Amino acid sequence: MTTYTATKTPADLTASGWYQILPPPPPPMRLAQSVTADWAVIGAGFAGLTAAKRLTERRPQDKVVVLDAQRIAWGAAGRNSGFMVDLPHDLASDSYASAREADIKQIRMNRVAIDYAARTVEQFGLHEHFSQCGKYHGAVDARDLQRLSGFCRHLDTLNEPWSGLDRRQMTEITGTDFYVGGMHAPGAAIIQPSGYIRGLADGLRHQRRVAIYENSPVVKIASNGGAYDVHTPAGKVCAAAIILAVNGHAEAFGFYRKRLLHVFTYASMTRALDDAEQRKLGGLPEWGLIPANPFGSTVRRYRDRIVVRNSFTYNPTMRTGERQVRRFGRRHEAAFEQRFPMLKGIPMQYRWGGAVCLSLNSVPAFGEVDERIYSAVCQNGLGVAKGSYAGLAAADLAVGENNPIVADLAAFDPPQKRYPEPFMSAAANAVIWWRQRKVGGRF
Repeated sequence: MTTYTATKTPADLTASGWYQILPPPPPPMRLAQSVTADWAVIGAGFAGLTAAKRLTERRPQDKVVVLDAQRIAWGAAGRNSGFMVDLPHDLASDSYASAREADIKQIRMNRVAIDYAARTVEQFGLHEHFSQCGKYHGAVDARDLQRLSGFCRHLDTLNEPWSGLDRRQMTEITGTDFYVGGMHAPGAAIIQPSGYIRGLADGLRHQRRVAIYENSPVVKIASNGGAYDVHTPAGKVCAAAIILAVNGHAEAFGFYRKRLLHVFTYASMTRALDDAEQRKLGGLPEWGLIPANPFGSTVRRYRDRIVVRNSFTYNPTMRTGERQVRRFGRRHEAAFEQRFPMLKGIPMQYRWGGAVCLSLNSVPAFGEVDERIYSAVCQNGLGVAKGSYAGLAAADLAVGENNPIVADLAAFDPPQKRYPEPFMSAAANAVIWWRQRKVGGRF
């Protein structure tokens, strides 16, 4: 009998700001008994909930159970910057010469995810958490402008629209004159990630077609006479098939062993700005900006708050700690003060770290990993869109539905093995240190 036993379960620290500014959720429903289902979806993030929704569309008579180790939107799905991007943006690239076909494929998949999310917003009334206003890229110096210039030339080869912005225009948008220039790409969506995920879960619950159990970590998966017993500490789901949507934690079950890289990013959110402070800031009430230097600061204004994200750590244990969160919180404060001197003294109310799963060769970990166990993990960053289409494709693969994205994902090579320790950690930490050092004082 095949058995997969988890060596650890997700255990994120204090909630993200995105989670905290939402109304408190109702008490969680934990799995505390044995239930049967056609499908067990492990993980209630973008991949897991999108897969569950897709299953209700493809197999409306089937019973779907979703299990999450924490509260909905407490984990990685609620700890990102909320960009659902359509365009690839490897602004660190020195050459885009060989990237065109791969980028066309990536754009196609990303737009499937954005279109599906937009339909979900309409279906469940999630408009307050979703805006198709595009994304901005900001340059802080001449080298950044060169990066953006190369990126925009590449977009021209893809026949993708973009708008260049000078310093004055960037100031009109963001309220700060910190950026020497930038560009706008209109196809992206920006979301309140915790709000969107919680709303998606609530919509599925209200349809009474999906049972969602929170604070119910999966500790063991065991085959049982043509089905699987999916064990939590207090209950069990007997399911005919499983969709694994736990991103890096797939490795804790023994899948993709020594092939996944576990990185954390860090963010802080201000307290709510009062009316006078918002007038002093100026700019648009909502926008999202990605730095031209990938190791610079991502900044979002979300109505009366500002979010700053920067800094990375390699955490092979899949855990971060308060010390790292506090350390990078100081870096967020410095980035905030550089950009918004008119708001000097505004404190960061929330700080958090969030897990990202990568592979050495930047490919997803997708497909049938055991009989009737389907994987939708390892998004390599930008998981809002990538997680969504991976979940969509995993559900279609599982039911035998013809979907071009299934073939797109299946065409990737498997994730490469990590370097052996301690070399992997040394190499990862050296790269992160060097790249963050190169950003210099204007990050």
